[in-house]
Amino acid sequence: MGGPLPLGDPAPVDGRLPADLTIDTAVDFGVYLHVPFCRVRCGYCDFNTYTASELRGARQDDFADTLTAEVRLAGGVMDAVGGRRAASTVFFGGGTPTLLPPGDLARMLDAVRTEFGIEDDAEVTVEANPDTVDDTVMRTLAAAGVTRVSIGMQSSRPHVLAILDRTHDPANVATAVAAARRAGLDVSVDLIYGAPGESLDDWRSSLETAIALDPDHVSAYALIVEDGTKLARQIRSGVVAEPSDDLQADMYELADDLLAAAGYDWYEVSNFSRGVAHRSRHNLAYWRGTDWWGFGPGAHSHVAGLRWWNVKHPAAYAQRLAAGESPAAARERPDETARRLESVLLRSRIREGLAVSELHVEGRKAVASLIADGLVEGGDAVRGRIVLTRRGRLLADAVVRALTA
Repeated sequence: MGGPLPLGDPAPVDGRLPADLTIDTAVDFGVYLHVPFCRVRCGYCDFNTYTASELRGARQDDFADTLTAEVRLAGGVMDAVGGRRAASTVFFGGGTPTLLPPGDLARMLDAVRTEFGIEDDAEVTVEANPDTVDDTVMRTLAAAGVTRVSIGMQSSRPHVLAILDRTHDPANVATAVAAARRAGLDVSVDLIYGAPGESLDDWRSSLETAIALDPDHVSAYALIVEDGTKLARQIRSGVVAEPSDDLQADMYELADDLLAAAGYDWYEVSNFSRGVAHRSRHNLAYWRGTDWWGFGPGAHSHVAGLRWWNVKHPAAYAQRLAAGESPAAARERPDETARRLESVLLRSRIREGLAVSELHVEGRKAVASLIADGLVEGGDAVRGRIVLTRRGRLLADAVVRALTA
């Protein structure tokens, strides 16, 4: 179920946006659809997800209708401020979206198409557990307008999957990729490294297995131990060892080497693709700070500098919408300083980098030392953009601290 929601100002019951909000309809608009259901709770996961025993008053088979009601409400809200426009990206995340029947996902996508429109060349992604998809599911998703699936592989090694509480059959990853290909979909595979008990050779095996599947895109995330998770409790009690920062650094370098040799270019610290066309446009929109509306329990939205977030539990979410009310719990309007800090944090992590002109004076002064330390590419910084070296990607948090000092 994740951590608590952030604090903020009360959101109006009808979901209306401030009358003085200035929306640039030329800015890309993305849609995120949060499906909060999982068969089991993974021990490392801090996302807003629920197993069957945790739903308490909510029903999976009603969810598509409930979320569709929020989409309809959003269309009117955006109309009132002149902000309605077609979506350039749509992303089904979770949870496990593919626990729902593919027809439910298609209906949710149709609601977005009806209320907002979806651009002809839009990227439409569905996250998928490899145990929950087959040829029929993939064909149905493709027919509905999905263009891309992101398959949760995490590891090829059974003992690593076990420590993460991942229950899928590793062999089903290849089956899911093949089914997606037959349906004409782009494919991304998601990997996690640095789990307790995972060796460098284990990680090499996972990378080589993923590369052999020939996906269009690979995400490789370092395991982060989140407070309140089962894994955090296991580490605190000494049941399992805490992940090693040094080993995770070695694992990142190995991933960078093997993926580059196989033709994958990094475009964000943890994301690699076979060329620009296969980058995740939806996630790039987050890192670039464009507009998006997040639908579903606990989903976050950002439009023209205003942020808001929904109530977390599916039952509370459904109750609000059944009453004709917005599910938004609270919202905030960060000031210029906060927006600048966030921009540096996010945009410094992507391949296109960050304009030096966006930094405060102290941040600009830090650029020379970052170049000298090999964290930033000197030529690009001299030309006015900060682009991380591989060492800089390993130490991205330190780079951000220097740039925001």
